[in-house]
Amino acid sequence: MKPLAVDRSPEPRPAGCPLRIAMISEHASPLAPLGGRDSGGQNVYVAQVARHLGRLGHRVDVFTRRDSPTLPAVIELDERVRVIPVDAGPAAPVRKEELLPLMPAFTRFVARHVRRGGYDLAHANFFMSGLCAAELKRELGLPFAVTFHALGKVRRLHQGAADGFPDARIAIEERIVREADAVIAECPQDEVDLITLYAAEPERLVTIPCGFDPREFAPGDRLAARAALGLAPSDKVVLQLGRLVPRKGIDNVIAALARLPGDLRARLLVVGGESRDPEPALTPEIGRLREVARMEGVADRVEFVGSRGRDELRDYYVAADVFVSTPWYEPFGITPLEAMACGTPVLGANVGGIAHTVAHGETGYLVPPKDPDALADKLALVLAQPRLAARLGQLAVRRVHALFTWEKVAARLAEAFVAVAGRRVETYAAPVAAATVVERGFDGLLAVLARARGSLRDDIVRAADLLAATFARGGKVLVCGNGGSATDAQHFAAELVGRFLAPGRAGLPVVALTADSAVLTAWANDVGYDDVFARQVQALGRPGDALVGISTSGRSANVIAALRAARDGGLATFALLGGSGGAALDLADCAVLVPSRETQRVQEVHTLALHLICELVEERVLARSDAVPVASRRQRALSQGEPHVPDHRFVPRG
Repeated sequence: MKPLAVDRSPEPRPAGCPLRIAMISEHASPLAPLGGRDSGGQNVYVAQVARHLGRLGHRVDVFTRRDSPTLPAVIELDERVRVIPVDAGPAAPVRKEELLPLMPAFTRFVARHVRRGGYDLAHANFFMSGLCAAELKRELGLPFAVTFHALGKVRRLHQGAADGFPDARIAIEERIVREADAVIAECPQDEVDLITLYAAEPERLVTIPCGFDPREFAPGDRLAARAALGLAPSDKVVLQLGRLVPRKGIDNVIAALARLPGDLRARLLVVGGESRDPEPALTPEIGRLREVARMEGVADRVEFVGSRGRDELRDYYVAADVFVSTPWYEPFGITPLEAMACGTPVLGANVGGIAHTVAHGETGYLVPPKDPDALADKLALVLAQPRLAARLGQLAVRRVHALFTWEKVAARLAEAFVAVAGRRVETYAAPVAAATVVERGFDGLLAVLARARGSLRDDIVRAADLLAATFARGGKVLVCGNGGSATDAQHFAAELVGRFLAPGRAGLPVVALTADSAVLTAWANDVGYDDVFARQVQALGRPGDALVGISTSGRSANVIAALRAARDGGLATFALLGGSGGAALDLADCAVLVPSRETQRVQEVHTLALHLICELVEERVLARSDAVPVASRRQRALSQGEPHVPDHRFVPRG
């Protein structure tokens, strides 16, 4: 592999070419026992992602702060995966809320390794690791991706004055979002928060969930698991497992337990804490929760187990009748996935990642956080109906295997990392001949065109058919996009209102929504930019019209909102997209999806596609035997009582 300083190709490297990844996780070590105040899902994520990237052939070094003087300089975690303890501050545990002053020393240590390590990119986990990665990019030109795992503005919203992180966290996160080459959202709500609270560019956002390892978690013999844990076969067991901190909402579970009917005397196992010994002196939250249980009258039915090793958790999941997790907010939540993988139904708070992983009424149920009555209702339902619980568990296993294995997560992350590694910060790179830059640009475009030529031909024809049919029935076309796509929208409208190739044809009714700056700025200023195009669609669109949405990623929030408003209003929808197509793809009756994630390549192919669509639309308009102006056809259809508006869903010819 070529070192970063001389590997100048901007094209993503082949999928089979291994990457050298500097994974940064300042407080969440893959070596730490789980369940403590600062050890939980992020530790699992870092360990599993590193291992599975290694199994894909990539080399991963995990940089995490040294919290013990006995740790060696390098620990082999797995094949091609190492953990490198970073000397920054005392070689002892330090609360993560107090780590920010140690980050300059942490960054200097990592920078020394990066200078001699030949890394292709950094993957930062949490905002302080993101700060380190941003400094590495500024100093050394190393591109980076970031997974935040939690966002300061969301935390501050829910915890208020109890949030112990410094105010500087917000500004640091905003900088990271601006400078990261890729931002990994862990669920749809995380993506929305990043866009709305941090103005993240949708083109650099990639939504990739967390996962589970089928070799760790799978269904098993419930009676055997209960025997191993000393539980009676007839017990009704509710399980809560994870970090013991107030925001996890364990008090809500205890209150719900107290509200169960008298014939459903269930017991609650609470797994987690700073040590195997569940003492309040070691884990203060246990003391508070014991008092909650006493006040609710269920102290004899709530058992605090203490922390347990990864190899012990499966028995707890398998032994439980139901797993419960009702935090106030949750960036993702790995424990519900692990429970589902073991065939245990999950009752979860309808927040964050849990709302994405638990299929309500299919693999478990979602309830509001901080609502013990709603939780008690669902607990009673599942505990009283073993057949329902078994069916929920079966469907849970099927769902997590289809969507949430660490193998699938790592493969998607590797794809994103390959794209990141193909970018280089020009400020720190060796000079490149101008002719090479030009050749590289042509080569990159030709490569995308070669892939697009076969895959997009039929889609371009279908798009032209959709728009020609719109004009034929007397409808108009609305077009929207942002940035360069806004220019494409106006260009497209100009070609069809004016003429493209065919002289003498009538102008076609096409409106570029991006051209109305008064409406755009007024609505964006008064309400919000996410709905500017949707507002115009609602005002100008009529059933039988069509909307063209242009987005290089398919994740532009205002284009997605416009497509949704068009569908609701009876308009046909066509989307010109790139990358994976994002949420816009599902809202389009017809789509042209450019097979590239590079914005400039996508835009170049968009221009070609729009020109081809203009040419085909003109051919179809001129081929009509009744050369009656569009407006006259609309009036004729209305005057004769003809239904000129078909179902808005477009059906291709033939």
